[in-house]
Amino acid sequence: MQRYFPIILICLTLGLAPFFPEPHIVGKLRWIWGGAKGMTLLDWGDTLMHGAPWVILLFYLMRDIFKKIRTD
Repeated sequence: MQRYFPIILICLTLGLAPFFPEPHIVGKLRWIWGGAKGMTLLDWGDTLMHGAPWVILLFYLMRDIFKKIRTD
C-alpha cells in the first residue's frame, strides 16, 4: 500500500481537481460519452492531464495483480 501512496495522492489531487461543483475529469468524461461535440485540442489535453494519474494507477494495479497470479 505504501508504494501506491504517491500515485493515489496524485489521483486524489490532480486527477479530481477542481472538486466543486464536480470533479473536472467527471465533466470531461461526460462530455466525451455525450459525443465530444465542441471539444477543442485544449479540452482533449485537459482530459489527458486529469486522466493520466488514473490510467497510471490502473496500470500499476493490473501489473501487480498479474505478477501475483503468475507467482501463485
